[in-house]
Amino acid sequence: MPDNRHLSMQNEEVTEGQQDSEQEEQNPENVPQPTPEAEALSQQLGQLPETGSVTTDNGQHIIHCLTIIGQIGGHYILPSNNKTTKYEHLIPQLVAIEESPVIEGLLVILNTVGGDIEAGLALAELIAGMKKPTVSLVLGGGHSIGVPLAVAAKRSFIAQTATMTLHPVRMTGLMLGVPQAFSYFQRMQERISGFVELNSKMTAKRFSELCMKTDELVLDIGSILDGERAVSEGLIDEPGSLSSAIQALYKIIDENRQNK
Repeated sequence: MPDNRHLSMQNEEVTEGQQDSEQEEQNPENVPQPTPEAEALSQQLGQLPETGSVTTDNGQHIIHCLTIIGQIGGHYILPSNNKTTKYEHLIPQLVAIEESPVIEGLLVILNTVGGDIEAGLALAELIAGMKKPTVSLVLGGGHSIGVPLAVAAKRSFIAQTATMTLHPVRMTGLMLGVPQAFSYFQRMQERISGFVELNSKMTAKRFSELCMKTDELVLDIGSILDGERAVSEGLIDEPGSLSSAIQALYKIIDENRQNK
């Protein structure tokens, strides 16, 4: 008579082998899978196609990557053919990141032409006021109001091929040609210069000088700083790319842990 116990053990071995092979097919490279907490947080903050952000937990620490691209939208809806970053989407994300017990740091990646001044300053103030470690990386361009956003993080990086355009405040649409209008522009410019001075190594005076240069732009006034010059002027902390920014963020996270 056949040994039923022996047959049962063989069936169990086959079943286990099938399960292992199915798991290997689903995850052939044995890539670490995200924790349930990270998956729940990703759903709360929004999916990648909708928000351009992602929470990663496959490295040393759990970090959130936030992208600011195209034109920064403000109080008005921009044309549908414009690539925009909507500040009303980013503000609640920043609040959730700051309050999250899971996320340990924030990486902000910028490639923006600028946009609404008040919306950009609002986002910059939120990033600068976060207690969690923050690092920014300028890729392609961080122009206009993108400058305060780049310097708002605790550590800033810029790619060698990236550029940053500094220019005075501009306004489109109807404007009254009265002294009060120019006074308002001046005060707005001082707000931006003051923020840059507080969050970088560049003085407000030097920032204003670069904004008022007349020999660099053909149809406008201002300055264009490439990666090397942005660092030498004290606007950005270091040259580097993605790996440099991530390692700097990990370092700040580790230092904060040791100080607690």
